[in-house]
Amino acid sequence: MPETWRYRGQTIDREQLRFLREFIAAHPGSSRWKLSRQLCEALGWKQANGAPRDVVCRSLLLLLERAGEIALPPVRRHIPGQCRNARVRPEPFLIDTAPLAMPLKELGAIEIQPVRRTAGEPLFNSLMEQYHYLGYEQPVGEHLKYLVWAQQRPVASLAWSSSPRHLGARDRYIGWSKQARQRKLHLIAYNTRFLILPWVKVPHLASHVLGRMAARISADWEALYAHPIYLLETFVDPERFRGTCYLAANWKVLGETTGRGKADLTHRPNRSIKQVLALPLHRRFRELLSESTR
Repeated sequence: MPETWRYRGQTIDREQLRFLREFIAAHPGSSRWKLSRQLCEALGWKQANGAPRDVVCRSLLLLLERAGEIALPPVRRHIPGQCRNARVRPEPFLIDTAPLAMPLKELGAIEIQPVRRTAGEPLFNSLMEQYHYLGYEQPVGEHLKYLVWAQQRPVASLAWSSSPRHLGARDRYIGWSKQARQRKLHLIAYNTRFLILPWVKVPHLASHVLGRMAARISADWEALYAHPIYLLETFVDPERFRGTCYLAANWKVLGETTGRGKADLTHRPNRSIKQVLALPLHRRFRELLSESTR
């Protein structure tokens, strides 16, 4: 067994494992959900907005249980869709799919609507499931979802989430230390999904939306999570796309991924290599993401 365990930047050593075992034994009546929240409170594991990091904590506890290091309370109830392979997929929505083809200036007013925790979120989830080639996956951690409307119809949708922890091209571009990355990673947002609906043929719409998003996302993020965003990033699969809309919106190609993924144990590529693109939202982004600033 390893001497230490690492999960999403959290290191657990043998002494901490003993603490976890004693903590679990001291709370025999707690469910797994309650236990993770109690642990977050005891260890001070909180998001920037003060909410407990209980999803990360529960995932870490499951990792340690599967490794035989701890014994969690029995599962009291199974939540439909909780298992990844058995997750209930978003239901289709009936919407207008008539072709929408015209110059951008003729499209009229374009509204970008944040829909997380609103009545519009199921429509967002459904559109991603039906029309994005990767389908819909529920983000973990900090994230935002947007629907883009024009002519009283949805025309696009975007998802943003917490940034990948290790990304060499990005880290070299910022020039930050390992310690700064651990402390400041939450100040970067990752564009996980960008969908222009397939019947919408409006040149320059995608770059226009990206430009509008760059102007507002930091304020939206701060309103929900109590901290700003200084850098945006995304991946582009060059076997499928050229990233033209990002480049037109002033994003910069930083390099490529290693193709190994976050769960790599072999140090060999096991998936397609993607381009890494980024857009600074502040002219002093490197300074603001450095270890010396708060």
